[in-house]
Amino acid sequence: MSAIASPASPHSSPAVPPRHGTVTVALACFGIFVGYLPVVGVSASLPVIQQGLDASTEGLQWITDAFILPTAALLLTFGIIGELYGRKKTYAGGLAVFALGCLVCLTADGVVQVCVGQALAGVGTAALLPSTLGLISHVRPDPRGRATAIALWTASLGLGLTLGPLINGAIVEHATWRWIFLPSLVLGVLCLAVGAVVLEDSRSTRERHLDVPGQILAAVAITGLVYGVIEGGSAGWGAGPVVAAFVVAAVALPAFVVVELRSPGPMLDMRLFRSPAFSGTAVVMALVLFTQVGLVFTLSLYFGLVHHASTWDIGVLLAALNGFTVVLGPLVGRLMNRTSPGPVLMAGLVVAAAGALCVRLFDASTTIGGASPVMAVLGVGIALAMAPITTIAMNSLPHHLAGTAAASNSALRQIGSAFGPAVFGVLLTHRVLATLPTHLADSGLGAADRSQALGVVAHAGIHAGAFLHLDTPDATRQAHTAYAESFTDALHTCALVGGAGLLAAALIALVTVGVRPRATPDDRARAEQRV
Repeated sequence: MSAIASPASPHSSPAVPPRHGTVTVALACFGIFVGYLPVVGVSASLPVIQQGLDASTEGLQWITDAFILPTAALLLTFGIIGELYGRKKTYAGGLAVFALGCLVCLTADGVVQVCVGQALAGVGTAALLPSTLGLISHVRPDPRGRATAIALWTASLGLGLTLGPLINGAIVEHATWRWIFLPSLVLGVLCLAVGAVVLEDSRSTRERHLDVPGQILAAVAITGLVYGVIEGGSAGWGAGPVVAAFVVAAVALPAFVVVELRSPGPMLDMRLFRSPAFSGTAVVMALVLFTQVGLVFTLSLYFGLVHHASTWDIGVLLAALNGFTVVLGPLVGRLMNRTSPGPVLMAGLVVAAAGALCVRLFDASTTIGGASPVMAVLGVGIALAMAPITTIAMNSLPHHLAGTAAASNSALRQIGSAFGPAVFGVLLTHRVLATLPTHLADSGLGAADRSQALGVVAHAGIHAGAFLHLDTPDATRQAHTAYAESFTDALHTCALVGGAGLLAAALIALVTVGVRPRATPDDRARAEQRV
């Protein structure tokens, strides 16, 4: 996750007691750790959620995106709310809404209620992201101390992404899927209680305004696009609601740009995009997260439905992907100091693309152990790329836009994350349905059995293929083999799209960033003139 670094608050004081500063940093790190426990954890648990609720692939897409969409849409607004009304209040409110969302999921009896709970948790996380970093900036006004604290914050976020699937895997070994939301609920309430007692509030003295029209248009545009992609994959691209969603998004997006250009206090400052390096890294960020989250969604379903892997095993696989963000953070910082962010970024993107393309080597016999090295390659590449993206974005702009730039960078990350499950889910469904007839014919099944298997998958959803039961054990085995081959073909298509997206990101980085040395005072001066 890119850091939403912001300038020190005017209220910040070098006289902040060391103990208070340490406690504040610890609570900020713990809060973001709690907020990100369910992100990948829920993805790893999708197969058991599907079985528990008999959810369709479309429903699973919405369960994932229900969290991401409000996070993307509200992130910038909550940054302003924290500066206007107090970061402690925003932090506490975020934890309260997050805990409420976990409680809703914990008591859910259907997909809709899980989506509502996920959406509430996403709203809470949108408030936690800027407020935790605002609290850090308040108690760590010196650049060196703030950089160290933000590094801890980033590591805490990565730790939440890494441990979430493992915790959930351990839970579902002994309880139903609903209980995966209990640790986040308990830890969120605990963090809220401690923060209410020990945290000091802070806010910015510079004049800020809530950009209500911009907020509404951004939410409408993002939701319209994601809704159109997800529903188009199941209802058909010519369906009335799908066409309407795309039309609404097509109107809302340019309207958002116009409103932001005219607003005295825009939610997204369009001046940022005058910098080619910032614009390039914004696109790169979206593509990286599009591929990462999309492949996490796809692989969780692949190993859960085709291999019937446990949630714990899927968590181990995803830990191999996400854990490197935590482990390699200090090394990436030293690499950038010795060379420059550009080469490190492009190396990371190429390595990540190689990892994504190697997923095409998976077949129906690939085990979790065999897949983990490939996931490690993908994870190393993403870990190498993430820190340089933020560094380049910050270095390309003047200091007074640093906070807005980093917040925008994080919002674009969430937008890329939202489109990953939406697009990859559609690819998965279409490819399975397109190749299953051929694989069933090659399996030797009779016409009646082929028709029955196709009918079940076409009407109940691609997940139903994992639980097919035909008239005889041999026919059932043959149908499962054909289904596994079709799902593997679909996985290969998703891997190809992801690898191509990362290679495109590397090309964009080469054109907009290049292999350039570290930023100099002259670079900053030119940035000041541009923006």
